[in-house]
Amino acid sequence: MKKKEQLKQIIRDFHLSEPFDVKPRDLELPLNTQKIITLIGVRRCGKTSILYHKINKLAQTIDKTKILFLNFEDERLDLRVDELDLVLQSFMELYPEHNLKECYFFFDEIQNINGWEKFVRRVYDTVSKNIFITSSNSKLLSSEIATSLRGRTLVFEVFPLSFSEYLSFKNVEVDLYSSKSLAYIKNAQENFLKDGGFPETLFLDAPYATQTLQEYFNVLLYKDLAQRYSITNTVALKFFLKRVIASSTKQISINKIYNELKSAGIKIGKNTLYEFLEYIQNIYFALTLHKYDKSLVNKELGEKKIYTIDVGLNNAIEFRFSDNVGKVLENAVFLELRRKYDSLFYFRNSKSECDFLVNEKNRITQAIQVTYDMSDEVIKTREIKGLITACKEFDLKNGVIITYDSEDQVVLEDIQIDIIPFYKWVKVLLS
Repeated sequence: MKKKEQLKQIIRDFHLSEPFDVKPRDLELPLNTQKIITLIGVRRCGKTSILYHKINKLAQTIDKTKILFLNFEDERLDLRVDELDLVLQSFMELYPEHNLKECYFFFDEIQNINGWEKFVRRVYDTVSKNIFITSSNSKLLSSEIATSLRGRTLVFEVFPLSFSEYLSFKNVEVDLYSSKSLAYIKNAQENFLKDGGFPETLFLDAPYATQTLQEYFNVLLYKDLAQRYSITNTVALKFFLKRVIASSTKQISINKIYNELKSAGIKIGKNTLYEFLEYIQNIYFALTLHKYDKSLVNKELGEKKIYTIDVGLNNAIEFRFSDNVGKVLENAVFLELRRKYDSLFYFRNSKSECDFLVNEKNRITQAIQVTYDMSDEVIKTREIKGLITACKEFDLKNGVIITYDSEDQVVLEDIQIDIIPFYKWVKVLLS
């Protein structure tokens, strides 16, 4: 079948299809902004479903044939950049009566086409301003946005489900004053911290969910990293990814990983490992958290912790939930904060540490500790000390300790400390 005829069939099949069966996410995409709406995030986190939801709503107000949706991971779309005009040709030949300026164009995972940005810019400049695109690689996307698409885009990050979205997907009623609802919420919290928030896995039986997450890991390893960045040493790459998972919530040490690889007889340069660290952030496999420092240079080049994109992925690949509840909880808190705030740090001086600092308009506005259990007096003393030190450093009158289930409020050294379970803190975060 010729490519244009194939395109026409794909487009027409979409227009004749039933509305997408998707649940809404917290992110509601804007319409008619005169900007290219861009979604970036890890593979399988739900970017396409967010597009589907927007298409469903849009199709309630306009003729669905005025909406063009193409998924560039569809194996039938074997197009080069110089063939992308066939998309417009096919659409116009199917619907010659349409005014293209009134049409909406949804291009999913378009970064799979080398040189895609020139086509999108031409569509934006000459055809329609109503363009939505997704990508699973922030580096590829940002470089093209910085050149061809500068000033023309609004970028939204998409993560796997937040805990509030998880509750919504599971149809758990949120009523913190109902003992029945609270029991469901606590059960959901335990499952969320075990299974994570990749939407596809939510309703699978445990063995199949784990297998699915392991398949995600392999696709990230071989397609998004090895294939995309032409990495031939996949043994070292796989070892590196597993070490990143094992190091989640801790400082990432390239020197340590290098020495471990060397001891195992795997040859690789340190510079290559630093490249690996950049690549995994590009594809949202993991994100780094810098230590706070007044010096911008020290912030960027100094110590950093690493957090993986989904706690369920961690559990499926590297460690058991029951042995690492505190680590899992801290990783989950980081992801919740990262969804809401663009600028986060951790605090450390010679005597104590605080897990998270929220920076808003160049001012630290929140200090947050995370610990699984406050019943151990040694741990409680350490966590409170670190929090109070951070609060004093940044002139904060209160701080928060997020726990698995403990709840209390204390005032020490004129600083109010709210000890709050994860599930309640998430509700406060969203309010």
